[in-house]
Amino acid sequence: MPYNLLRHQTLHHLLEKCQSMRQLKLIHAQIILHGLHQETFAVSKLISFCAVSETGDLQYAHQVFDHLPQPNKHMYNSLIRGYANSDNLITALHLFHQMTCVGISPNEYTYPFVLKVCALLARVLDGVSMHARVIKSGFESHVYVQNGLISVYCTCGDIKDSRKVFDDMFDKSVVSWNTVIGGYAKLGDCKEAFLLFRKMRELCVEPDDFTFVSLLSVCSQNCQEVLGGLLHSYIVTTGAHIDIYVQNAIVDMYAKCGRLQSAQAFFDRMSYKNVVSWTSMVSAYAKYGLVEPAKNLFHQMPAKNVVSWNSMISCYLQKGWCNEALGLYNDMFKAGVTPDESTLASVLSACCQLGDLETGKSIHDYISSNYVTPSVTLYNSLIDLYAKCGLLETSWSLFFDMPEKNHVSWNVMIGALALHGRGFEAVELFESMQAHGIHPDDITFMGLLSACCHSGLTELGKYYFGKMTSVYKVPHKIEHYACMIDLFGRLGLFGDAITLINEMPMKPDVVVWGALLGACRIHGNVEIGKQMLKQVLELEPYTSGIYVLVSNLFCEAKRWQDVKNIRKLMKDQGIKKSGGVSSVEVNGNSYEFMVDDKRNELSSDVYELLDHLTLHLKSLEMEYDIWQLSNVGSLLNMF
Repeated sequence: MPYNLLRHQTLHHLLEKCQSMRQLKLIHAQIILHGLHQETFAVSKLISFCAVSETGDLQYAHQVFDHLPQPNKHMYNSLIRGYANSDNLITALHLFHQMTCVGISPNEYTYPFVLKVCALLARVLDGVSMHARVIKSGFESHVYVQNGLISVYCTCGDIKDSRKVFDDMFDKSVVSWNTVIGGYAKLGDCKEAFLLFRKMRELCVEPDDFTFVSLLSVCSQNCQEVLGGLLHSYIVTTGAHIDIYVQNAIVDMYAKCGRLQSAQAFFDRMSYKNVVSWTSMVSAYAKYGLVEPAKNLFHQMPAKNVVSWNSMISCYLQKGWCNEALGLYNDMFKAGVTPDESTLASVLSACCQLGDLETGKSIHDYISSNYVTPSVTLYNSLIDLYAKCGLLETSWSLFFDMPEKNHVSWNVMIGALALHGRGFEAVELFESMQAHGIHPDDITFMGLLSACCHSGLTELGKYYFGKMTSVYKVPHKIEHYACMIDLFGRLGLFGDAITLINEMPMKPDVVVWGALLGACRIHGNVEIGKQMLKQVLELEPYTSGIYVLVSNLFCEAKRWQDVKNIRKLMKDQGIKKSGGVSSVEVNGNSYEFMVDDKRNELSSDVYELLDHLTLHLKSLEMEYDIWQLSNVGSLLNMF
């Protein structure tokens, strides 16, 4: 056997048996030592192993590649494939363009991975350009290339072109079917996804796990519990082998369709459950506000990821249990789980609701230390936090420092100015928002009208309320009417308020009537208040706040018989006034308390200390009285 051929076969055998980079580097050293580093076969095999193997080293492959005077097509393909399966996707495109610039024509092994990168980066224009190259090069009939084209168009939301490529395919693989079904599922098109599934079965193409996951996913999105249940029955009836991903998709489908018992029953039957399985069930109970089952499952989980913690934190927030949400956030840190942006936005929301500025500041410090450029969502949450905790200037500073703003950013800042009674500045910011090309929505106008209301800017409020539909094409909602009623009511313009209520296209709710009742109390207008009372009680007959508001109105007008009647009505209806709750922060913990509150285990100590303080103050008062009397006596002696 010729020596060169023997060397090639030996190298080929060594590289095939290579299992680690340490072994490969030893082989590379032998290649250099024997002068084979210029031979295409040896170097091509070496680059292929480094770029594609799970135990390879992509950077090492690129270094070897860069030292070659004339890399060949196989070497380019290996590197492109390696980068297409890495985090550094853009390098694959650069290599492709470099390859074509040096005159090497791509082939059917190049395009699938370049198209994969275009799909992952959602580069639709690059995908179209590749499609043109594919047709020009004559590779449009290769199934892997066609699958790549379908994937690009589906990922970029161009289902029409994706379907055209699919329909023109002569030989469709199960991957082809799955890709286009997945494209319809991503767009939420349940009908087309299932029509393709039916056609797939008619042509005797066996569906696999990816098919079922896509179909179950589109059922979840559209809450198609009947269709999802039928698909589940089909899977059971046909005896199809399903992996953990399909099982999780079944749990998720039932959960998102509100079939919690079915979801729990299937979950209980699963022989193997991963963190996604547990999290799906926790999220399902959390979504419907069922805290106890969510909490029980959460504490049973053998392993938790950040999504699991986020689901439980969101569950607490949904119920208004902000202290519990912050406590869980601290437990998350102790468990060594790194919070993501969703976690941080949730806990900042909890701080907003509690007015917990200190915890909010500590979270801000964490964000500053761990995020070079915080997301727009985190900036928005911080602006809202500082505004609601009274630090408007800090909110202003954060708003202007944001590298990028979305419409929520503008809305939050306008709302912050409204909250602090800075009406003119809110109007100026609204005008600036439009100058920046951001179109206002219904939330924007809620903030703007509220700003006008809190600052007494009646004419401006009427102007913007009128322009909402005619100029900005934003329909009036009941919340906008409530703002205007509040605006008129605060200024005592009861005629304008009542006229607007009569013009409303929808039935007034308790917020609208409540705004007018609040105005009646401010201006002592008992007669209109009495007229409104019947309307409000029909809507909210068991809410103590309305009764208290009307009672205070009568009380301030010295209408004692009316006050007595209201209190009797409350007693007859079994309605009790809601107790006011205060909170105090001690050593980073927030404590809530009410009048004569005995719930806390330290209550007896607190009341004992209060008694001591009361006695102390009384003794100081007595000392002061004696001092005053002695001074008066001294003054009398002077005369």
